[in-house]
Amino acid sequence: MKIAILGFGTVGSGVYDIIANGDTRMRVTAIFIRPTHPATMPEMTTDLDAILNDPTIDVIVETMGGLHPAHDYILQALQHGKHVVTANKGVVAKYLPEFTAVAAQHHVQFYFEATTGGGIPWIRNLERAARIDQIDTIEGIFNGTSNYILDQMQRAHLDFDPVLLAAKDMGYAEADPSADIDGEDVVNKLKISAALAYNMAPPRDVPTFGIRNVSKADIDFFASQHQVLRLIGKSKRDGDHYSMVVEPRLYSETALAANTFENFNLIRLHGQTIGDLHFYGQGAGKYPTANAIVQDLYDILENAPHLDRSFDQPLHFDANLNVTDYVLRADPMTFAMFNDRETEIVNDRLVIKQIPTGDMHKLMRGVLAIDADAFMAAIGDSELAAKDVLHQQDQEVIG
Repeated sequence: MKIAILGFGTVGSGVYDIIANGDTRMRVTAIFIRPTHPATMPEMTTDLDAILNDPTIDVIVETMGGLHPAHDYILQALQHGKHVVTANKGVVAKYLPEFTAVAAQHHVQFYFEATTGGGIPWIRNLERAARIDQIDTIEGIFNGTSNYILDQMQRAHLDFDPVLLAAKDMGYAEADPSADIDGEDVVNKLKISAALAYNMAPPRDVPTFGIRNVSKADIDFFASQHQVLRLIGKSKRDGDHYSMVVEPRLYSETALAANTFENFNLIRLHGQTIGDLHFYGQGAGKYPTANAIVQDLYDILENAPHLDRSFDQPLHFDANLNVTDYVLRADPMTFAMFNDRETEIVNDRLVIKQIPTGDMHKLMRGVLAIDADAFMAAIGDSELAAKDVLHQQDQEVIG
């Protein structure tokens, strides 16, 4: 099987390394680079049309990232009758139904294991579960960079900025880490996962709040309450309604999520007959992600089809499907926004009881308009309630 790689950065070069030192049935015969990139290998070319029109190339691996021109390149490859494997979570989250339909029209495969969970075989196992079960919950730590930051802030007792700098130095964070710390990376992965689980086109907008504003004082306070903060993506389905949210969430220090350290991911699904399944492993990095791409290449080589999805289930997005408790650190003048809710003040923070997720995120936008440094976190699951998390004796009930 002859392969062309589009883009030769961290992941693309990792794919090349694994193939060059692995199964002789696979061979990279072309590497597409931008004109500004020096051609340092004989396989490198700036001529995409030559790759698309080469009848000997069976599969195109897209590792360029970004929406454009990746969207056009993937479509052209599929239309030229070539299988496509990609690690590009942003373009898959936005165009998955389109790519799948075009691949089917041209009798080729479109695979994307590497978009979600890094080296964890998450997509493949989600597809296997969805063949039998109705999946009703997807939840977990989808982003290694944010997890590294929160873990180091707690265990090394550091503030946000020096940990973020260390994450950049170690290659966990990009020069612009916005997608990781603001939650957009998790949004894309959650959209892909929910689309497969529920067989529907994901929503355009997902309630999202990242970790940009978390402080050492926040982490220390949560630790005093025996709680650990993690950035979580969660989707829940109930009948023909479903929800999706990305937000910081507090877990008991004995919980699995609280004990997922460094840049590791932990993702959970729940199905009606299989129950809970947890997937843990390296969530990012050159070779874990490249490994996931090569796994997809093996599936194409060995004619192992993936789950066939039409993404046409008429489900309704409901941001308020989940109800939980939140803790808010903000200018006290913003607390009046929650006067119609049951609340408590704990250590100058406001605990809002049993508020729908969509409502909380809308109110948080108003809070941020007054206090741009405000921070919020969900408190466990709704069944846990605030009593399991914030149990100081000097609580003042104000709602």
